[in-house]
Amino acid sequence: MPKKIPMRQCVGCREMKEKKSLIRVVKSPEGQVSLDFKGKLPGRGAYVCPNPECLKRARKSRGLERAFSAPLPPEVWEGLEEQMKEVEPDAQ
Repeated sequence: MPKKIPMRQCVGCREMKEKKSLIRVVKSPEGQVSLDFKGKLPGRGAYVCPNPECLKRARKSRGLERAFSAPLPPEVWEGLEEQMKEVEPDAQ
């Protein structure tokens, strides 16, 4: 029997993809929002494709705010975009 592959939906493009291929955005119990590249940080998670365009779409559609049931301040979005840019060259 083949092993089941966990699937998650990107909050930007709304496509179902393999969990390994997505980046987890996590809201810690303290309320800190950050990117979780290993998928191990504690807290509420939402997933986004490793592409800045999906992060922009998630911002426009308020996908992360709905996932976390809380508004995200602009500095959090800027921080997420910076973290995404830092990882982008390494991913390819």
